[in-house]
Amino acid sequence: MFTRTMLGFCIAMAGIPTNAPAQSNRTKDLSSGSFLVAQRDSPDPNFAETVVLLVDYGEKGAMGLIINRQTRVPLSRIFAEMKEAKDRSDKAYLGGPVSRTGVLALLRSSTKPEDAQHVFADIHLISSKALLEKTLESGADATKLHVYLGYSGWGGGQLDREVELGVWHIFRADANMVFDPDPESVWTRMIRRAEMQIASSPWIDWPYYSWRNATTGSTLTARVAGM
Repeated sequence: MFTRTMLGFCIAMAGIPTNAPAQSNRTKDLSSGSFLVAQRDSPDPNFAETVVLLVDYGEKGAMGLIINRQTRVPLSRIFAEMKEAKDRSDKAYLGGPVSRTGVLALLRSSTKPEDAQHVFADIHLISSKALLEKTLESGADATKLHVYLGYSGWGGGQLDREVELGVWHIFRADANMVFDPDPESVWTRMIRRAEMQIASSPWIDWPYYSWRNATTGSTLTARVAGM
């Protein structure tokens, strides 16, 4: 039985890249440049099966953009009055449930544009119309520029409480994942990574996860019960 269990463990671990960033359920790991990966049983349909990039975090609240909900609306339709967007067929993303008529953008650039907000690595937040027009005019394509309708927002302490309740897994953000060519599969890949790391970690807070998954018949609960 022990050999069979270990074999299953090794097979599961084979799917985790050796350089995969570790997941966390600790509020101290929340910061701008973090990924929030929704639990499988997320109670809020606005965030079911989502990966959110935090672009701002502090005592007064937090702000993020959902990176894996691409719409069918091309930029040429959203910015019909902008000549720079006339031929843009790349689609906008739904950034979150707040201010869906508002527009924000993420730019991947080795240099920070003036008036942009640095988020992490080579990722910058664009929140002004003038800078977005300038960026479109520069020819930044979909591999370097994503446009978001609306955003995700939390009041002071709200996101911390959600993390404490187990609503989110926290990861260090990955620039390649933000601009992944297959956004629909991003959550599936991230949640599997989170669950595999939880199952393999000797440092995980098992009683916490037992309580979190008690109603789902989780194998994590069974493990704690046998300790």
